This record gives sequence, structure tokens and C-alpha cells, in this order.
Amino acid sequence: MAESRQTFEGPLAALGQLLEERGLRYELYAVGGGALQLLGLITRPTRDIDIVGRVEGQRVLPIATMPPPLARAIEDTARVFRISPQWVNTGPQSLLDLGLPEGAIGRAHRRQWGGLVLNIADRLDQIFFKLYAAADQGPRSKHFDDLRRLEPTPKELRDAATWARTHDPSEGFGVELGAALRDLGVTDGHG
Repeated sequence: MAESRQTFEGPLAALGQLLEERGLRYELYAVGGGALQLLGLITRPTRDIDIVGRVEGQRVLPIATMPPPLARAIEDTARVFRISPQWVNTGPQSLLDLGLPEGAIGRAHRRQWGGLVLNIADRLDQIFFKLYAAADQGPRSKHFDDLRRLEPTPKELRDAATWARTHDPSEGFGVELGAALRDLGVTDGHG
């Protein structure tokens, strides 16, 4: 798994150094496949790190677009490493609309590269996010695959389902969520 983490370690170190040289510092909250790679929890190829907000104390505040100085540094780093200029991007902003799972920022794994600090969502919170996305995108999605790799317990899945319903209480989502839980072996349902 160390090999998959290398995908982002070099560019992140370079980005952090560049930010530091420019007198800049950003503290961000990362989710998704890139974040899972950084924690060594998945090895599937992914080309980006999803940022849902900037961290201020114990709060994650939304950012719809990267601040211009950060965006320039990301693009400059991308050119050096010959990777997509979107390798760090604003991810699923809707996660912040109704709140992260209780205690998410306290569980985050804080990593620093020079002027860049990433608070990487913990495995438990990723289960919440991945179940929400998997129910929305179906059993053949990368989110469903990631969720299986995280090997969630039935209790973790039930807790994740309860949280997901706060973000989408619609009947249609409830049906899809119930189907996702059944596909994951949880039959005493939520949804």
C-alpha cells in the first residue's frame, strides 16, 4: 500500500514547500479516494484529492472554489509533476450543507507539508460519506467498491445510514439506501 500513497506524497510535499516559499498557509479537510490513499486504506487508482472545506479551529468551513493563490500553487505543482491541474479540487460541497458526522474534525488525521495542512477524514467518516455516495450512485460505483474495502461493521453502516438520511430524507433515496445496506449484508434495515 505504500506505493499508492506515493501517488500524492511527492506533489503534496512540493505544493506545501511552494506555499511556504510564497508565505502562504492553508488548512483543509480532505475526503474521498485520494484521502483514503493517503491513509493507506485503499489502493485503487485515483487522480485527485477532494477538499470540502477549510479548517478553522474545530470547524470546517465551505469553499466553493480554491482561493486564487492556492489554485495557482496547485496548478504550478501540477505542471512540474505532469499531472492534472485538478489533482486537488473542491469536492462534494453538499457534505457540509447539513453537517459532517458528529466529531469528524476531531477524528481527522492531520498531516502537514510546509504551508499545507490536510485534515484527512477518518475511516469512520469515510464510511458515512461513501455510503451516502454509494446509495446515490449504485452498487457498481467506485464508492460502493471503496466502502467494501473499508470493511464496515453492521453498526457502522447503520450509523452511516442514519447520518445519510439527514442529508437526503427523500423516499427514493431511502429505497436506494436500503438496497445498498442489503447489498452490504445489513438486513435489519435503515432506509
